[in-house]
Amino acid sequence: MPLTATSHIIDLATRSHTAALAFNVITLEHAQAIAAACERTGLPAILAVSHNAVRYHGDDPAVIVSACAAVARRCRLPLSLHLDHIEDPELAAEAPELGCTSVMFDASKLPHEENVRVTAEVTARLHARGVWVEAELGEIGGKDGVHAATARTDPDEAAAYVAATGVDGLAVAVGSSHAMTTRTARLDQDLITRLRDAVDVPLVLHGSSGVPETELVDAVRNGMRKINFGTHLNSAFTAAVRDALAATDRVDPRRYLDAGREAATEAAAAQLRLLGPVRPVPAA
Repeated sequence: MPLTATSHIIDLATRSHTAALAFNVITLEHAQAIAAACERTGLPAILAVSHNAVRYHGDDPAVIVSACAAVARRCRLPLSLHLDHIEDPELAAEAPELGCTSVMFDASKLPHEENVRVTAEVTARLHARGVWVEAELGEIGGKDGVHAATARTDPDEAAAYVAATGVDGLAVAVGSSHAMTTRTARLDQDLITRLRDAVDVPLVLHGSSGVPETELVDAVRNGMRKINFGTHLNSAFTAAVRDALAATDRVDPRRYLDAGREAATEAAAAQLRLLGPVRPVPAA
């Protein structure tokens, strides 16, 4: 079906008090797994391509984003394309031509005043092209960085940042951390509630792979509206590949990549069933 706007999926989540789920894509198999998970559950999702993934594919975003677009158009459920953790304003500006309807622009490494200035400029530029923009405060959220488990976003600072930049969604630090392979993170649920009340845009949780499912359910109940997964799918994919390689001496990569793709499909489907953005519709 035609590509869906990320804003539409997030609006569905907001109206149903659930969450839009974004899954990071590194290889074609990731995109196919996410699309298959959507069809199994009858739920939409967001295909997220990070700046790191773009670097992996030779610094050409069209290589992997075009593959994602082809997969999305063949999917019978809505899928949108999203550029994630983009640090280069010029790469962010390519989103419309790539078919991406949303961008997470990441200026969190910059001093706060510079973060605000650059993010506001990028947001205005992308809004003129109809692109939904997400961002984050950065070091102001915690001295160890916004995605350290100890970092916390201050509600008043969050409200000021949203007002100053005009962003459509805000990634917040509430206890999760990137690249966790065990689900042991504990979220500050009270802070999520206070952030929800302080800002008038959807809240976004990064580092969700390390968060127990019960904590994620509570986070969504308390106002988190976009949940990002990356490592969770990679862990399932890699474990299945290891098992497949151990079981055979064949050299055809399709044998083990298919196992990884299937494992990632089930991992994504489980999170969609748990947190999905709308009530399930019959999957074909």
